[in-house]
Parts: sequence; C-alpha cells; structure tokens
Amino acid sequence: MIKDISLGRFYDTGSILHKADPRVKIILYIVYLIAIFMINTAGGLALFAIVTILQVILASIPMKVIRSTVLPVLPIVIFIFLINLFTIKTGNTLWEWKVFSITDYAVSRAVLMALRLLFLIVSTSILLTLTTTPLKIADALESLFSPLKLIKVPVHEMAMMMSIALRFIPTLIDETNKIMRAQISRGADYDTGSLVKRVKGYVTVLIPLFVSSFKRAEELAVAMDARCYRGGVGRTKLNPLKLKKSDISLGTVFVLIAAGIVVIDFVLR
Repeated sequence: MIKDISLGRFYDTGSILHKADPRVKIILYIVYLIAIFMINTAGGLALFAIVTILQVILASIPMKVIRSTVLPVLPIVIFIFLINLFTIKTGNTLWEWKVFSITDYAVSRAVLMALRLLFLIVSTSILLTLTTTPLKIADALESLFSPLKLIKVPVHEMAMMMSIALRFIPTLIDETNKIMRAQISRGADYDTGSLVKRVKGYVTVLIPLFVSSFKRAEELAVAMDARCYRGGVGRTKLNPLKLKKSDISLGTVFVLIAAGIVVIDFVLR
C-alpha cells in the first residue's frame, strides 16, 4: 500500500552512516554509481551485492524499510529486464515464437541491467535518503558545488529546490494515502475490476492530489516570503558541516572497496 512506501523518508537509527558527513556520502554515491555501470560479470555483481548488504548492516535499516523502498520501483526493474530480454538478438537462441526470441546473451544482459538498477536504488536509499535529512543533503550539495558561485551559478537556490523536492515526496505519499482512504469511505474501489477501470478510478485521487500539491507549494512560497527569504546571499547556518577523521576514513575504505570490485571484475572478464 502507498502508506508503506518509505521512498524519500529519513529513517534515523543513529548508525555510523547516519552520523557521517553528507558530502562524503554523496561522493560515495557517485563513486558507486560509476562502479556499478563498470561491472559486467557475475562475480563483480556478487561482490557489489555483498557491499550493498554491508551498507544495510552499517546503516542498521530494517529490511521492511528496504523492502518498502524497493517495491514501488520494482515494476520499472521488471520493465528494464523485459526490454533487454526481448530486444537483444545477439547470441545463441534459447526460445523463439513468431517475432519474439530470447538468446543466452539477452538473458545475461537483462539480469545485469535489472540488478544494476536494483543495487543503484538500494545504494541511493542507504547513502542518501534514508540516512540523511533533506536539509543536510541540500547543505552538502551547496558545499560541494560552491566553486560554481564564482561563475554566478545559483548554487544555494538549486540546493534548496532539491531539498524541498525530497521533503515533498513523503508528504505527497501521506496526502495520497489520506485521499484514497477518504474516497474508499465514499465507495471508491481501487483493487477490483479490469485494469482500465482501476486506472480510471485513480483519477479521483490525482485531481485532489494536484490541487493539494499546488496549495502546499503556494503556502510554502508565502511562508518563505513572509520570513524575508532572499536566497543564499548573507545567510549563515546553525549547524555548519564539519569533516571529521572518521568521515575521511569511512570514505577512503568504501572508495577502495569500489575500486577493488572494478579491478576484480576486469580480471574476471
């Protein structure tokens, strides 16, 4: 159900990853994003899976939270798998029917692409959304891209927009759940009938959701204007980011692990 989705939510467990500097976590995410797309063997995927499990353990995130994060995007993973399975024609044919065919190479590529996306989603949740508040993510992005201020790039405003977007994800999920429960109490049915009927039924959710979203956005704009928000010029921070030795050690270890996985994967080819 929508109420069980944890996408975009901060889940505090007080773990070592929660306490780590958000700038380090963003850099690690970029490193693992590059590493996962450089892996092409089953051995490399297995090692990356072990590292992903290690991240889950270090973050102390319950499996039900990880599951509720992955489930909403599982249809996309399945779609990517099927697209690769039926569109790649290279390799030995394993099955064929009219215009459809499946090859051994297509199977391996489909599994590879699906697992890449799955690991990427879990790493994004562990290293960013579940272990870091939207405000810290915004502060980290502003700090990392601060050199762009020299060429008049509105770094603070961009970071603020991303922070608001991340904060609105769980808010919209809660709002959708409330609207669905209100419509169900009025006799709406979203679980039975044909696919077309169920899709049409969700129109009764989308329209009030859009209205509510625009209303919340307008209220936020009025609140920011009432507090004389004028961007990042002259602003100070209550809790400025400070890089500690433990953050450097954590980042170094995980970067070396990622580099080691890529090297091992290259050797196994």
